[in-house]
Amino acid sequence: MNDAYPSRRQTDKPQEKRTLLERLTDFISHEPESRDELLEVLQDAHERNLLDADSLSMIEGVFQVSELCARDIMILRAQMDAINIAETPEQFIPFMLEKGHSRYPVFESNRDNVIGVLLAKDLLRYYHEEEFDVRGMLRPAVFIPESKRLNVLLHDFRVNRNHIAIVVDEYGGMAGLITIEDVLEQIVGDIEDEYDFDEEAGNIIATPDGAHRVHALTGIEQFNEQFGTHYSDDEVNTIGGLVTHRFGRVHRGEKVRIDDFVFEILRGDARQIHVLRVWRAPNMNVLDGKSRNHRNNDHDDERAWSGLISIIENAQIRP
Repeated sequence: MNDAYPSRRQTDKPQEKRTLLERLTDFISHEPESRDELLEVLQDAHERNLLDADSLSMIEGVFQVSELCARDIMILRAQMDAINIAETPEQFIPFMLEKGHSRYPVFESNRDNVIGVLLAKDLLRYYHEEEFDVRGMLRPAVFIPESKRLNVLLHDFRVNRNHIAIVVDEYGGMAGLITIEDVLEQIVGDIEDEYDFDEEAGNIIATPDGAHRVHALTGIEQFNEQFGTHYSDDEVNTIGGLVTHRFGRVHRGEKVRIDDFVFEILRGDARQIHVLRVWRAPNMNVLDGKSRNHRNNDHDDERAWSGLISIIENAQIRP
């Protein structure tokens, strides 16, 4: 019968009847005293089938949020979908319908001057009220520094009942955007949305615009067969691994061209890419150094995260 693990060895024998070997083993054995030791214990528990892979990944994600900061996972400024307060509802509502997000930063004069956040649901009043004041509908914008730790940010999101924050650089300019969903995805992995795949639909799905939505775990061999490419699988096995290997980083909304194809990251977290948008590049310079945003800024996912968040907030693990 396996002994309890971790912690000191437990026996049913009274202390005075324990053998010298048992007492010596108890003295040598010790509980994990650092984060690395604790992770080793958890990984060992997984190897012995005491902890499933999903649970281990989630626990590792809990540790990770305390090591990452906002700049590591934010949507970059160039990929943000924002609204100009100078535009009328007739002008920006089609844009909102196209993007399909629930919250939009609103700026005045220039994109660095964010004056608030507009919720898509508040636009219902536009169709009901004769006088509609967009500025009066704005929610206060929350600004955070790039260096803010994700565990602290998660606590702030929960306490303030806020789902979105504007990230600013050291000079006060807007650097990007981050949401509560972005932080939670570091713990639980990709949250289901319109980019998720039906198991019966396969890993490669054609879209109406002529592009394809590709699961990042699609094998390179399968990708080559589908698109007639000849990418090597000597160093990596999946198309997501190929893009990461060539690109060197994972930022949603960014694009990289590999031979005749453009790969855009639709979904991903700090650890890996999840979903790509792929299309054949025309014979011209497709990439201009900036990317259009196909990312879902939908930050209104009302799930029961309170228990998980409380565990993260109250975890006192020594580095």
